[in-house]
Amino acid sequence: MEISSTPHLAARVAFYAVIVCWWIFGLTFWLRKRPPRAREAKRDWTSLIGLSLQAAGYFCVWSFPLRQRQFSRVAPGSPAVEWGLAVLTVAIAVASVWLVNAAARRLGKQWALAARLVEGHTLIQDGPYRIVRNPIYAGMFGMLLATGLAVAQWIPLLIAIVLFIPGTYIRIRSEERLLRQAFGPEFEAYARNVPALIPGIY
Repeated sequence: MEISSTPHLAARVAFYAVIVCWWIFGLTFWLRKRPPRAREAKRDWTSLIGLSLQAAGYFCVWSFPLRQRQFSRVAPGSPAVEWGLAVLTVAIAVASVWLVNAAARRLGKQWALAARLVEGHTLIQDGPYRIVRNPIYAGMFGMLLATGLAVAQWIPLLIAIVLFIPGTYIRIRSEERLLRQAFGPEFEAYARNVPALIPGIY
């Protein structure tokens, strides 16, 4: 189910802007300064199940032919709507990359693909962690949405979301299980005041 087949300037601008954001997203982890390796205190491998679902969501949204880069024609022939959707898409992508970059830098040696605690692990509550408890996952979800809009395929985007959300939930539960064990009441107080992923929703 294609949203449209006619390439418009606004859609093309949004598509290539999202591509640039993906490059920055990847470079955030590829080029980040590696802190001294920390000794691992505890790890929860079930988070990798969630990671696999997230990866499947990304694969789904990218795997369909990119023969068009067009948004849904909510108002046919309206350049204002097309540019409005383009601006929204780019804004989501830029905000998502900022969240991921800021959170990864703030985590330092504590960041890892699988849920874990390291010796001297601290409960970070500042920077982007004042906004949501899992800013990297929020940014990843934002990039999924921005990509779906830029690629302009509704069905793949919906399938990707169906895969991505439970994957993210699994990873959050896995990581926060370790944090609750390590920090107890301090983490509970933090969790009461700061949403897990999306303010006002979850």
